Amino acid sequence: MKIYQRYLLRETVAAILLVLVAFLALFGFFDLIAELKDVGHGGYQLHHAIAYVLLCLPGRVYELMPVAVLIGTLYALSTLARHSEITVLRASGLSTQGLLGSLFLVAALAAVTTFVIGEFVAPPAERAANQQRMKAMGNVVAQEFRTGLWVKDERTFVNVRVVLPDARLRGVRIYEFDDAARLRSVSDAEEGEFAAPDGWRLTGVVRTVLDGERARVEKVPEIRWQSALNPDILSVLMVVPERMSLAHLSTYIHHLSENHQKTRRYEIALWKKMIYPLAAFVMVALALPFGYAHDRVGSVSLKIFSGVMIGIFFHMLNGLFSSLGTINNWPPLLSAVAPSALFLLAAVAMIAWVERR
Repeated sequence: MKIYQRYLLRETVAAILLVLVAFLALFGFFDLIAELKDVGHGGYQLHHAIAYVLLCLPGRVYELMPVAVLIGTLYALSTLARHSEITVLRASGLSTQGLLGSLFLVAALAAVTTFVIGEFVAPPAERAANQQRMKAMGNVVAQEFRTGLWVKDERTFVNVRVVLPDARLRGVRIYEFDDAARLRSVSDAEEGEFAAPDGWRLTGVVRTVLDGERARVEKVPEIRWQSALNPDILSVLMVVPERMSLAHLSTYIHHLSENHQKTRRYEIALWKKMIYPLAAFVMVALALPFGYAHDRVGSVSLKIFSGVMIGIFFHMLNGLFSSLGTINNWPPLLSAVAPSALFLLAAVAMIAWVERR
């Protein structure tokens, strides 16, 4: 790596980290304020709220990384331009392509960091945050459903009254149908616990078997229940699709497809997980034209404000296309890649305009 590349890398990464830390402090503060209203409910105390906010920070890093890359790169380039360092580099023979290639090293580092956090750090951290929050408050995962959680598994419909934070089930009712969609049996279990690889262990089971016009009742202390339902599928109740890992998304999409249910939202989230880290390359390309102007401090502040607004617009556009794709049944890949593609076109147009000047 050449000296100027190391220098650009150091200055840009330092600026990105500074912006990211500032954003995390701001969002963490507002998240803590939002949690204070629940302090005192059940056993939920201030230290639980602080732990919840800290565990949610990896998700914030994943969400804010492209915006931080844009603003940090823009700030670093504007500072270098103000000190005439960009002018010196260009006068020394550094082309726009060469400068962009150096910035892509920063983008590659940011993209890898975003992927690792989004795939391996944020999902388990957010799941742990929700689990400890619900455990402290004495609540359950599916508290917003009056009749509990409903899951379709081939010819079986499962109703779970309570899903505990450790993925144990309480109040399980299983409706089994035959090929002609006739009800065969209804099983009620007091509690269920997942025991890999044999499936669920249901205790306190009362099974009503329908045989024509007759019915018989069986009471069994414990049974093994084989089902596609597992803790990984239940984990989608604790983490929104956009924060799930690729493995969990793939598992749940496969489960929904087998049961002929809609998968559009999760397919869009899957493609976004693969495309989102690449947004770092678009952000540095978008910031590059701002570094070619030799400006005063006031203009640098205006550039930073412009970067903030562009970052907010990118974040909003990302969510908008996901919602529009779900509503209008757009191809998942199109819904995921459209925001980054639009910003990439804008970046190419801006760089071409700067080059012509």
